[in-house]
Amino acid sequence: MADDIRINPSILAADFVNMQSELARISGADFVHVDVMDNHFVPNLTFGTQMVRRIQETSPIPLDVHLMITNPDRWAPGYAELGAASVTFHLEAAAEPVSLARRLRDIGARAGVAVKPATPVEGLFDLLDDFDQILVMTVEPGFGGQSFIPEMMPKLRRLSDEAKRRGSSVWLQVDGGIAESTIAQAAEAGADTFVAGSAVFGADDPDAAIAGLRDVVAAHRH
Repeated sequence: MADDIRINPSILAADFVNMQSELARISGADFVHVDVMDNHFVPNLTFGTQMVRRIQETSPIPLDVHLMITNPDRWAPGYAELGAASVTFHLEAAAEPVSLARRLRDIGARAGVAVKPATPVEGLFDLLDDFDQILVMTVEPGFGGQSFIPEMMPKLRRLSDEAKRRGSSVWLQVDGGIAESTIAQAAEAGADTFVAGSAVFGADDPDAAIAGLRDVVAAHRH
């Protein structure tokens, strides 16, 4: 298993009623991706701190929390305090993204920042050292099951090239429409951390699906 290829199944595609057994089906995952939506920043509502706390208490896999919410400056630290391994907020929603990232790190979480499809990544070039992970959305945030947007790959490649140029160790994550048919494009563009929902939880054997995704990425590494 390559330690620089991370597969993070999204529980947005899981059976919420049987969450504990669903988590047991993805033992080969690196992180569990938890989408928090507030029906304001995005037009959908999932769950908040109470549900994330229970997932954190029961999950054998560390949590990768993705906050699609307004005012993350106020709310994001609370998810780090729950014990989430990684907390990602949206650049478009944060008033003070660098200060927020420092706060998350101080609490003990990895600090991530996400950008919507229409948001340029160039504004993050000088901030690479302030984040542990950058999430390039490959769909519009807010709904699961959307189709991968290949037009995001040049943006991801620019970010990857700049990170290499600066010697940055930041993780580059993609989220949206990731499956065996699309993950190679993201890997070739520089992603190393992949969120997959229905491609994992919709499979008869989620762990085998995770292994399959990992193998595709490994085969397309430069």
